[in-house]
Amino acid sequence: MADAAPRKIFAGPRLKRLRRERRLTQARMADELDVSPSYLNLMESNQRPITVQVLIRLADVYGVDPRDFMEIEGEQSVGDVEQILADPLFRDAAVPRAEVRDAAENSPALLAAMLKLYRAYSNAREASEAGVFSSADRDRPDAASGENPIDKVRAILHDARNHFPEIDGAAENFAAALPVEAHGLYAALVDHLRTRHAIRVRALPLEVMGDRLRWYDHHRKQLMISEIMDQPGRCFQAAYQLGLAEFSGLLNDTAARLGQTDEVARKLLRVTLANYFAAAVMMPYSQFHEAAELTGYDVEVLAARFSASFEQVAHRLTTLSRQSARGIPFFMLRVDIAGNVSKRFSSGRFPFANSGGTCPLWNIHASFANPGRILTQAIELTDGSQWFSIARTVRRSLAPWGAIEPRFAVALGCELKFARRLVYARKLDFDNPEATPIGVHCRLCDRQNCPQRAAPPALRALHVDELTRNVSPFPFKDV
Repeated sequence: MADAAPRKIFAGPRLKRLRRERRLTQARMADELDVSPSYLNLMESNQRPITVQVLIRLADVYGVDPRDFMEIEGEQSVGDVEQILADPLFRDAAVPRAEVRDAAENSPALLAAMLKLYRAYSNAREASEAGVFSSADRDRPDAASGENPIDKVRAILHDARNHFPEIDGAAENFAAALPVEAHGLYAALVDHLRTRHAIRVRALPLEVMGDRLRWYDHHRKQLMISEIMDQPGRCFQAAYQLGLAEFSGLLNDTAARLGQTDEVARKLLRVTLANYFAAAVMMPYSQFHEAAELTGYDVEVLAARFSASFEQVAHRLTTLSRQSARGIPFFMLRVDIAGNVSKRFSSGRFPFANSGGTCPLWNIHASFANPGRILTQAIELTDGSQWFSIARTVRRSLAPWGAIEPRFAVALGCELKFARRLVYARKLDFDNPEATPIGVHCRLCDRQNCPQRAAPPALRALHVDELTRNVSPFPFKDV
């Protein structure tokens, strides 16, 4: 089978934004890229593709990653807007996908403003329906903006592709200098907190800790960890506390650089960055990236090697975006048994749903019937893109007898073209992967005759026929 012709790269709007951000004229940038001003103008207007030579010059002159120009511009924004257009509010606004993509490529700031406005409207509508806000509440800044702190922090993580190089570097240097003896990383972290910061780490009984898994007593300088937390969890909490104690300035500077001024969102972002630091101490970037490549991204082997949990490793794999040592651009999703999404991270462009659950045909849900077993699956979204994912159940801590035990499953996935590097896909026929057709969720999926459909697609008219019963309870018109 002959190799497919290389895809031509048209990224004119992104090239133009780069030039404007650097405050360069077309003549100046053309000179620095060794092309003529007229050819640069043709590339910026998408009348000519960006050549390999130009990509190399962009990397050499401006320090940009060529792969950023090879990715589809604004793909995540396109998905976000399509989810907005699925709202019944826009039932009569038939906006073609091509126009949405054009807006994402040429007017990303305008699109971002539209997304922010819609989220404010959506949150205000939900709050009004639930009777959450009184008239006095509307004067609060978060009520006025309509954005909750979690959405704000998620947007920051998305823009950063879940990668913070300054924190990674600091954690890697710290881990390299920390004397880890035979007792392991946790003991070394406990000793460092005690000798350097006079912080005592204690594992306390359930009767003392109650519902708290961790608690830091600032006045007594004691970090107390519940006995029901496993060793990876204890190590993570010790590293988290160390990040707050020793690298507070770095966390604050990073949060300030990311531009979050809302107090609640700022605190949540600081917690998120401290969590990132903790994972980077447990799994230092270079060492972890090398091990991931050598093992074929075997999550359970990596968990054993770095004394981490399955979920910790899966999350860490979504952060490997260092330009000099990039990993596979993974996404990660955590759901409960009802399909509610409690975590979502991505270093790529997987189109997460902003609300609702996930497709029931995705085998992340089947993992609850196979606890502890890794399930693999090739999937195809409605836009034709193909992905490969693994899924497995996880748990955060032990549950005392009689208590409710939280049940979660984690999915880790990437575009199908990257799956050749995964140990899990070695038996997959990439020429015929037999990908399962799924949707983002039912309201945004227009696949006909799906037996698992729970709601009609928002942008299709429902077709009611008294004489026919289809496999799907919500038949709809194709156009």
